[in-house]
Amino acid sequence: MPEPHRADTMTPQTGATLRDWAANGGALALRARIVLLTAEGWRDAEIARRLGVSRQTVGTWRHRWHSDGLAGLRQRPRTGRPVTVDEAEVVTRTLLAPGGSGASRAIARELGLSHATVAAIRRRWNLGPDQPLVPRVPTRPPLPGTDVWVMGLYADADRAVLLVGTRAETSRPATAATVIDARAVAGLDRALDRLRLEPAASDEEFAAFLADAAARHPDIALHAVALWPGAGGRPGGSPVSHHDLPVRASWRGFLNALIALDSTSHPESSRRVFLDLVAALERPTEPDGRPVRWLREPVAEHQSRPDGAEQAPDAPAFSGVNQLDLGSFNECVVIETVRLAGTVTRGEIAHRTGLTQQSVSRIARSLLDRGVLVEDAQRRATSGKPRTPVRLCGTAAHALGLHIDPEVLTAVVIDLDGALVCTCTRAVSAETDPAEFVAQAVDLGHEALGKAHGAVREDGFLGVGVAVPGPVDIASGTVLGPPLMRGWQDLPLLYLLKEHFPCPVLIEKDSLAAAAGERWIGRDRRARDFAYLYLGTGVGSGLYLNGDLYRGVSANAGEFGQLCALALDRVAADGRPEILPECNPPVSVPQFAERLGLRTAAPARSSTAAYRSVGRAVAAGHPGATAALREVARAVGRGALGLVDLLDIDLIVLGGPFFTDDVADCYLDEIGRAVNEFPTARRLRRVHVERSVLSAEAAAVGAASTLFHATFTPRLKGRERG
Repeated sequence: MPEPHRADTMTPQTGATLRDWAANGGALALRARIVLLTAEGWRDAEIARRLGVSRQTVGTWRHRWHSDGLAGLRQRPRTGRPVTVDEAEVVTRTLLAPGGSGASRAIARELGLSHATVAAIRRRWNLGPDQPLVPRVPTRPPLPGTDVWVMGLYADADRAVLLVGTRAETSRPATAATVIDARAVAGLDRALDRLRLEPAASDEEFAAFLADAAARHPDIALHAVALWPGAGGRPGGSPVSHHDLPVRASWRGFLNALIALDSTSHPESSRRVFLDLVAALERPTEPDGRPVRWLREPVAEHQSRPDGAEQAPDAPAFSGVNQLDLGSFNECVVIETVRLAGTVTRGEIAHRTGLTQQSVSRIARSLLDRGVLVEDAQRRATSGKPRTPVRLCGTAAHALGLHIDPEVLTAVVIDLDGALVCTCTRAVSAETDPAEFVAQAVDLGHEALGKAHGAVREDGFLGVGVAVPGPVDIASGTVLGPPLMRGWQDLPLLYLLKEHFPCPVLIEKDSLAAAAGERWIGRDRRARDFAYLYLGTGVGSGLYLNGDLYRGVSANAGEFGQLCALALDRVAADGRPEILPECNPPVSVPQFAERLGLRTAAPARSSTAAYRSVGRAVAAGHPGATAALREVARAVGRGALGLVDLLDIDLIVLGGPFFTDDVADCYLDEIGRAVNEFPTARRLRRVHVERSVLSAEAAAVGAASTLFHATFTPRLKGRERG
């Protein structure tokens, strides 16, 4: 008998429930007796003879018990169409199955329906298995178009309307990875259960909601689907069309189905969008009884292209068609071993990896043929023939790295060895309009690719890595309003960049990108756990733990400023940790230095120039400049102390554009003292605080190296990000 799931554990309470069912008769009695006899060790044939049923019946209910516990026993006793079928529930289960291709028979078993019923529903919604997702939503009248978004929700005590957006089918791939799961849908259901609606609002308020929606989403057709009917009429003159639910769908099932459909079709419809919806439903009702009003942010694919951001006609159009795709986990293991060692023989690879000599020879031969490895000069052996070591071929792969910082844009092209092929920078201002900011980043990226064109093989160009200040929604590539770039509120950066770079584009938080680059470029010097402290326009941290970059649940790990504020007991009046000036070195260091008597000659609006001026004064021994810098370094050190105590690591790496040679010693001294004198376990470890192996372009180099990291780093769960 298979090992039971947690759902079917025979607790005293569960046993009592089953005995009650068996004693009370009815449809559940037979199923309860089957389970109770199974728990006593009876075989299927013996149970069938005792209860006078078929072995198939016994096996069916035993299987449902092991799969779903008591919930499985409450299903229908046989397949077949129930009195009412919620088509929307079938659609939701289909879309949330892995890859959106749940088998009709499996869904039928789960819901207690016939296979024919499930297949008919899938045909009605145009959700055939193993085909591109081009749905047909059978509202009354049907929704036009095959591209569907959930755009808004309006609800009061008398009516509720789901606002849906559509457009005609496009040429883009129609199927994407599902970015919402059953747990998120269950969270929405719980919010709906707790929803308490006040008396109906006026028709004018509903009309205003539709007008706001049309103004926010001018480039997409909007449709209001009535989840339950309203007492008032439909507003006249509205640009929004009106529809009723499908005949065989409940309002709650339809809402879940549309969310699953949107999420499965569009990566930009991430969990964040629907968490916003849940927050709107859970928001306390206003004293005046206002209805629930939720409108999503503008859909990324319908954002206007920034003026002047078109690709330059002479810019190289690297397609990112990667000829280096690796065929096995073991190939990645070999590449990682070679990368860490620099040069290494096949015998040494076998010794370090535990692979057989034959496997290593076969893999090395394949990688040599594809140009990923090259042979180095032969080594004389004490016995036998000379050994020929191998090393990575730097020119086998290249990537473009873009770093978007409030004060400077940086673009680099690096090769597989981490060598810089070219670097381009451009000064910018955080006050610049986001569209213009993105246009300048695109232009700088194409400038770097143009300079590197002769050195980069098109079949070895892996794509573009982009480092941005957090927080960032990695699933949709949306920057959510960095503290120092307030204009970047929900900016769909990934989609804006994909319009200009016809190749893979990865978005990464800047401090995490720097940590990834440190690991890749640092080779064996960084082949252990460490925390990277990134000193930029803001201080962030990136963590490399247990052999991989640690991104966290939302890929926003490393919010270092909050840790510093808590360590220093700096809390705002509302209870939130303060945004510390010390965690923005280019601004705070000049301000503190001026307070201590140093006058800088930097332009009024250039904090970078002022910081550089203070750095030169520190190098010259100016006491005020030195005291100002140490004040900032001590605050950063208190945050680093929290990291060391929390993670039990023994390596802190310092880098970033404002960790320059003239100020490096102050940071190293103050942070090194904090993490070695104050930790609880200071007697058990010595924490090393070291300079980064990366240059001032750390985040840009790290962003480019995330492409190498994603392609070549061995992972047992595949090479997906996150």
